[in-house]
Amino acid sequence: MKTAILYSTVDGQTLAICQQIKQILMTNGEQVRVVNLAEADADDLVCVDKVVIGASIRYGKHRPELFKFVEQHKAILDTKRNSFFSVNVVARKPEKNTPETNPYMVKFLGLSAWKPQLLGVFAGKIDYPRYGFFDKFMIRFIMWMTKGPTDTQGTFEFTDWSKVDDYAKQITGQM
Repeated sequence: MKTAILYSTVDGQTLAICQQIKQILMTNGEQVRVVNLAEADADDLVCVDKVVIGASIRYGKHRPELFKFVEQHKAILDTKRNSFFSVNVVARKPEKNTPETNPYMVKFLGLSAWKPQLLGVFAGKIDYPRYGFFDKFMIRFIMWMTKGPTDTQGTFEFTDWSKVDDYAKQITGQM
């Protein structure tokens, strides 16, 4: 099996999740290529059996490149075994960490004509020391409002890596 994992990330956590998925798929004998969604095109889809797309949230939205890519390549995506996952800090909360309960996944599915065969939601990471002034201020304010971590000296990783591993195993087995 050949698999393309396409990602859209702001700070790198989605890419880290993609790399973990890649490792699991490769241990199951799959050939895997990880490609930045902003650089991907139809050629990245044509020669593979499976397509996995992962995208992060920033300020309540997936990046425009996700919607543009899906709209342009929906016909090809629909001919492949396909999967989509969203990475967002809201998913740190148990009541918002499934495809059915995560507001960003629900919003994506409502806005997109593409209906992925397998869905995943993973909590992301807050890395205050890496942010510029504006992002640090805004993210801290959002975290204060949602009762999240506000210590701007800290890095807070919420990703449940065993959940990522389970998702990758679903890709190998179910898809």
